[in-house]
Amino acid sequence: MNEEQFRIKYKKAVDTMTTNEAMKKRMENKLQELQQERKRPRRTVYIAASIVLAAGIGVAASSFLKQGDGPGVPSHEAAQLNPNTPASNSSDSVVIPKLELPDQNSGVKASMVPLVVYQGNVYTQAATRIDAADAAALRGDKLGRTTGGINELSGKDKYTELASNIGETDIYAVKGYDSDFRIMSYTEIDGQVYAELFEHTNGITVSSGADLLGKLNLQDRIASAEWQSFESWNNGLQQYEPLANDESLASFLTALQDAKPLAAEPLINQGIYDDENRKVLYLKLEDNTQVELTLFGKGLVRYGNAPVFFEVESDAFQALWKGMSL
Repeated sequence: MNEEQFRIKYKKAVDTMTTNEAMKKRMENKLQELQQERKRPRRTVYIAASIVLAAGIGVAASSFLKQGDGPGVPSHEAAQLNPNTPASNSSDSVVIPKLELPDQNSGVKASMVPLVVYQGNVYTQAATRIDAADAAALRGDKLGRTTGGINELSGKDKYTELASNIGETDIYAVKGYDSDFRIMSYTEIDGQVYAELFEHTNGITVSSGADLLGKLNLQDRIASAEWQSFESWNNGLQQYEPLANDESLASFLTALQDAKPLAAEPLINQGIYDDENRKVLYLKLEDNTQVELTLFGKGLVRYGNAPVFFEVESDAFQALWKGMSL
């Protein structure tokens, strides 16, 4: 979303609903951040200043996570992972600890991404998108309605069932997906739909790609595919190239199921994001969700901010990689 689009959505949201002053202030701050971001060189910036109109309140999500890993490094999860228990390899598995919520008395200030607490777990904004026009068809059973109130200073006592930092909005199951993994916020304002997917990717053990990527239901459900070079992505050029939905893509998706998981933190510390040899793959599924995967020339794949990379079988990876060329 560019700045002008954001301004339009922001004005519409503010004009059509009432928010508290703190939330309005965060929205204004996020706009200022976006304006500043446009003035900076993008080469070392991994997470762009993305803006999400949170369903039900239409305000920008709280500022994205910032970590001390240096420029060009993506954040891990919302709230804060206990630094003493990072995602780690255990034998052939990666153990992603349950999200450690901040202790209000510790003095730690947690930066945040959009999040919802459901059935005792923290769900964060997904790396899978859904257009507003397609959201209603995916809406399953209503699970409840969120409350607002979570912010950067919230303690554990605020993380109650259906608490969130996206204000008050209805939460639904997503048709075709396990609600233990994915849920959806959905609301309509003056006939316009605002919807967002949230996923639970912490407190799990990943032994293969199937344990995380398998939950995306990719195999045999691809409607179309395209990709973007690092240069295009890094400079906001939005130069998307079509990708054939052929045997090489099918073989790659099959190989993802068996891909070996690797804890993200060691690779990040080793400077994997300093290497510009990467591409972004966009997979539109038959249900009109769009999954974004980041591919690294070293044969690795990452989905969203889950603190795990996947090492894909070389032949399957390279066949797809070579097909993503200009």
